[in-house]
Amino acid sequence: MNLCFFTDEYSSNFKPLSLTRPLDDFRLGILTLREKWIKLLKPNCWVRQVENHLSEIFPKGEILNNLDCIWINSRFLPNAALIKSIQSFSLNDALVWNDQLIACKITAESTKECLASEQIPSNLNIIQSSDDPKSIKFFWDILAHNADQIAYDITLLSPSFPKKVVNNKSVIIENKEQVFIHESAHIEPNCILIATDGPIYIGPQAVIEAGAILRGPVAVCEKAEIKMAARIFNGTTVGPVCKVGGEVNNCIFHSYSNKAHDGFTGNSIIGQWSNFGANTNTSNLKNNFSLIKLPHWDSGNLYEGGVQFFGTVFSDFSKTAINTRLNTGTICGVSSNIFCSGFPKKIIPSFTWLGEDSTIYDFDKAINAMEAMMKRRGVDLTQEYLRMMRFIFNSEYSSGG
Repeated sequence: MNLCFFTDEYSSNFKPLSLTRPLDDFRLGILTLREKWIKLLKPNCWVRQVENHLSEIFPKGEILNNLDCIWINSRFLPNAALIKSIQSFSLNDALVWNDQLIACKITAESTKECLASEQIPSNLNIIQSSDDPKSIKFFWDILAHNADQIAYDITLLSPSFPKKVVNNKSVIIENKEQVFIHESAHIEPNCILIATDGPIYIGPQAVIEAGAILRGPVAVCEKAEIKMAARIFNGTTVGPVCKVGGEVNNCIFHSYSNKAHDGFTGNSIIGQWSNFGANTNTSNLKNNFSLIKLPHWDSGNLYEGGVQFFGTVFSDFSKTAINTRLNTGTICGVSSNIFCSGFPKKIIPSFTWLGEDSTIYDFDKAINAMEAMMKRRGVDLTQEYLRMMRFIFNSEYSSGG
């Protein structure tokens, strides 16, 4: 089969993280949303609907003309019931939950027409889902599902996962059957891995430095590093090539981001190439214990999801200075620098230089900083990436660039 990933009217709820990646590339658990579906459905080819400014970094892809195409709503998480329903589709069947299209099956020709017109398939045979499928509508849903998705992704990965046997007696492991350490990972002395409440996944070439404590469900992805004496609590994903230390609870770090020093980060979602200065702290609970409201990136309207704990959404290439404090429900855009002495405002626009005053971050200087950061990890800043960043800058400051 072919696969096509699409988004719906809820996609704007995931800005500013979605300014630099399509929704199917969001990490939830160990894998991205796209990787889960591909691993389960095993398509011959796949494509995606993607905004133009992202298409050079995240190509739309190509499909095979002789195969029908399954369309997948990127907000929905796969499970056995959904996979069974989708695999039983006849042509033009569509699975729906509360008027939300989950998946459908159309021809390759119709798929190409929909992609060209940027439309979602219509005139379908509607099948109502008998189960309430897991999905994400706003940022708090991502964190709410992360612990369960770590465990779920382990079931997808573990059959071919070469597990390491840890012989160092100074390493304490509780519930070893639920600890999955790749044979190429390195566990230093005096680490404590507690998997009594959920599994722990430590991926290829990951490093857990001396004295670190992990309480599952936790995922430490490929080439990630947990720094010395870190405390990593349940529901946390440390994405590929991230460095994370201090105290972290129920957070997702996408990739190449650093929180290497002490400080608390809780119930937060961090993009790529971001950096928290030493002793940066994120508040995740209001002093009056009331429910947290998150501002919508486009409208600024406050939305309440019934959650008492939520910290920060922190987008790609943004940074904090030492001793920075981020309030509950803070949303930070792309490539901003925060070094103010008090709490910054709840919405921090992209390319903001935020000290005691707020100014626009000079675009060329921002790009130089990006290039220097990426070079340290052996990654080049391509012209395609530069064009994506310029689009984001110009969208924020129409007279700039």
